[in-house]
Amino acid sequence: MKTLFALLAGLSVTFAVAQDVESLDPSGQTVMFWHQHSTERLEALDAIIDDFNETNEYGITVQQEYQGGYGDIFQKMLPILNTSSAPNLVVGYQNQAATYAIGDGMTDLTPFVESERWGLTDEEKADFFPGFYAADVFPSFDNQRFGFPPNRSMEVMYYNADWLAELADAGAISFDGPPTSPEQFREAACAATDTPFSGALADASLGYKLSTDASRFASWTFAFGGDVYDYEADRYAYDAPEAVEAMTYLQDLFEDGCADFVTERYGDQTDFGQGTLLFTVGSSSGLPYYDSAVSEGAGFEWSVAPLPRTTEDPVMNVYGASVSIPTGHSPEADLATWLFVKHYTSPEAQATWAKASNYFPVRQSVADGLSDYFAENEAYATAFELLPFGTTEPPVPGYDFVRDNVEADMAAIMDGDDVTRVLATLTSESNLILDDQLSAME
Repeated sequence: MKTLFALLAGLSVTFAVAQDVESLDPSGQTVMFWHQHSTERLEALDAIIDDFNETNEYGITVQQEYQGGYGDIFQKMLPILNTSSAPNLVVGYQNQAATYAIGDGMTDLTPFVESERWGLTDEEKADFFPGFYAADVFPSFDNQRFGFPPNRSMEVMYYNADWLAELADAGAISFDGPPTSPEQFREAACAATDTPFSGALADASLGYKLSTDASRFASWTFAFGGDVYDYEADRYAYDAPEAVEAMTYLQDLFEDGCADFVTERYGDQTDFGQGTLLFTVGSSSGLPYYDSAVSEGAGFEWSVAPLPRTTEDPVMNVYGASVSIPTGHSPEADLATWLFVKHYTSPEAQATWAKASNYFPVRQSVADGLSDYFAENEAYATAFELLPFGTTEPPVPGYDFVRDNVEADMAAIMDGDDVTRVLATLTSESNLILDDQLSAME
């Protein structure tokens, strides 16, 4: 079988033509930015935008609009791809950018990044964490750059340290500290279900609540040593032995009453703060919200750790949306948009953004200057140290549509459906979606 990349390399996709960016004039342009940020993050974003609007020498004005979550933005973008109705700048994951690119909806940022007049110096490029910097360059689209990273985060296990200590002192579990293996996680989750936390603010008691989500599926599969995508064959692999093992493990936790579903948005975070839930798994970007939930709730010691694993080293699901420049606008407007992106990812703006958002910075010089922040936020520092063990979910077009199927099938499995049969069907359907996406490029 031809590989995905080999196949795509031969397709006659109409790419955006590189502009002579050196001679462009971005003066007076207005840039509309669609994003998903709210509350404190929106305040920080507004501050970064205000600084750019007040200091750029070209009279460029950036305006921002909250457009809902990532899924909302993705659905809004599809019908307006490659039209002037598209925003100048949009937040999105790599797989979403790939889907947009199929519809000729993405601008290649390479000419701007590499421009002697408008781009980044070699020193500035080297300041970005290499994995983050390279994530938005798409081999499947002739190595065009369809995004630029302003932040990253990872999936971690949140745990109630005081409750674990109580369980250990009572002899209910056989280890100290956070669990490192699936067996220890199961031992603690089931013990917590039977032995409520002394500081809990409610009568309920449970080990773990699962969000049925494709990222959670991937994280658990990574922890069991597998992957949801076979990069050699360029096919989805939801029926790989490690994925089957991971889902069977979770199904057993449900059947034994040691785990349950998250039934409302952030419900696991609320229960964790109340001291009625021992473990959750979620994005490190949620750290400040967990801190608030605990400090305003049961007030216990807590932290984060890698998911319990069968591998020697942790395998962390590192992800993060980038910002992309949709097609449909003038080269001058695209350049003005890039100049804002350059400002947004500058060390000064990154320091502001990392502290306000609790995302990880994408530039090493920013991380070097966060020692005080690390000291004040131990859980953030713990998660940051796990970045070298990061891996990613498949950056292929159509993954958003696959994610919807994963969510439904995870729920079916936890409700008792046959793991092997469900994942075989999920794999087959996911590869049909992939094939359909690829055929649209021909």
